[in-house]
Amino acid sequence: MPNAFCVVTMGLLCVLTASPTLRREKIRYEDNHVSMACTYHVVVYGDDQQLLRKAVDSSFDEVDRIDRLMSHYKPESPLSRLNREASQGPVKVDAELFDFIAECLHYSSLSEGAFDVTVGPLMKAWGFFRGEGRMPSEEELSAARQSVGYRHVFLNTQERTIHFTRPGVELDLGGIAKGYAVDRAVSVLKRAGISIALVSAGGSTIYGLDAPPHHAGWEERIQNPVDPNKTAFTVRLKNQALSVSGSYEKFFELNKHRYSHIMDPRTGWPVEGILSVAVIAENGTAGDALDNVFYVQGTQWSRKALTSLPVSKVVFFLSESGGKSRMETLEGKSVRDR
Repeated sequence: MPNAFCVVTMGLLCVLTASPTLRREKIRYEDNHVSMACTYHVVVYGDDQQLLRKAVDSSFDEVDRIDRLMSHYKPESPLSRLNREASQGPVKVDAELFDFIAECLHYSSLSEGAFDVTVGPLMKAWGFFRGEGRMPSEEELSAARQSVGYRHVFLNTQERTIHFTRPGVELDLGGIAKGYAVDRAVSVLKRAGISIALVSAGGSTIYGLDAPPHHAGWEERIQNPVDPNKTAFTVRLKNQALSVSGSYEKFFELNKHRYSHIMDPRTGWPVEGILSVAVIAENGTAGDALDNVFYVQGTQWSRKALTSLPVSKVVFFLSESGGKSRMETLEGKSVRDR
């Protein structure tokens, strides 16, 4: 095997292989961008340095566009306008937002309400909207639950309007929008001629396009939810998405009890007994939605439903006494990450 050496400069990694003709291999370019309250990391390979840089910049622009469209933190966003007005009457929205909300409601129906984008009032009641959480009063929790339920969202496909049938309903797309942004960023890279790439939304949703040179896939480590300094296992992505949801992301403790930000919309309470869930899915949107579905529904429901979902593997980390965890893996019909 010929010897190899690397040249690194300004975010570029050019791999050169020593041979009689000194053949030049693919250029690696990577960059970071903060959007949607996390850091997006993109890695691409190609032959043209300028093209790689422009493609990555365009992918970040696309993520920012999704944020401007779907953020419920930005008062001027179309989603925020929908939240303000849809309880008063039907609100016409653009096709992309309409179709995306329709897909969200599909996941709600599919999961028997375990995934629900009307969970916003509960997130506010529990203090997770802009803070680190708090215990709500019974009155606050009862009021919030009255406004939660995906069946309160009525879509008129012909008019492309959305109407909330109950006052106080709000849409919170935080459980799926980052996965969608990852998919959109990958589409932008493909249109720019990029065929090898990795797009990560803060490590919670990652898509691996093809595989980097000399590798069978993009290797990603899944952290141990009990000890973040340890790796629980490694997955290899090739034209697949990895999504991870964990109680360690945001939580508060009261009387030695931990309450996480991952809600069961049907009960109004944070899910207990599960530390994290990792999902290998066909795309980022599906992975981002389904890691929440599996987290809320647990292993028994997930085992039965897995064969009908666009998922090849689900890994549960279940809490046990003594601060330990137990890992349980469920396989889908097609396991392509091995």
